[in-house]
Amino acid sequence: MDLGTKTLGLAISDKKGIIASPYKLIKYKNIEDAVNEVLAIIDKEKVENLVLGLPKNMNNSLGFASERSLNFKKLLEEKTNLKIELIDERLSTAEAERILLDYDMSRKKRKEHIDNTAAAIILDTYLRREEKKWIIQMEHLLLKTIREKN
Repeated sequence: MDLGTKTLGLAISDKKGIIASPYKLIKYKNIEDAVNEVLAIIDKEKVENLVLGLPKNMNNSLGFASERSLNFKKLLEEKTNLKIELIDERLSTAEAERILLDYDMSRKKRKEHIDNTAAAIILDTYLRREEKKWIIQMEHLLLKTIREKN
C-alpha cells in the first residue's frame, strides 16, 4: 500500500508471492473510509499479509508523512489480525514515474496510475526481501547438512 494524503495505491501479488501488480487506487476523504475499503478487499481477495510503505526522509528520519502511515497501520491493526509489514518507500514514487514515462503515458494517465504503481514497487521490495531471507535460510540449512555429513 502507498498512502497519500487523498489516495491509497494498492498492489497485490500472485498466490506464490512472486509477482507484484498494481491493483487499485482508492480516493478517500477520511482515513476511516480507506481502512474500510481495504478491509473489504482483504476479505474479497483473501489477503494474508499486508505491506505498507513507510515514507522516510532521505536522512532516514521520520516526518509527517511517516506519522500518517504509522497511524493508518495502527487503524488497520485494530480491525484485522493480519501482520502489517512496513517497507521503506523512499524513491518508490520517482521509480513509478520513470516506469510510467517509459510507457509514454500522458501526465493525466500517470496521475491515475502513479500511486498503485508505487504500491507495486513497495510490494515487490517486500517480496524480494522475503525471497532473499528464504534463500539465506536454505543456504544455512544446506551448509549445516554438509557439515554434519563430514
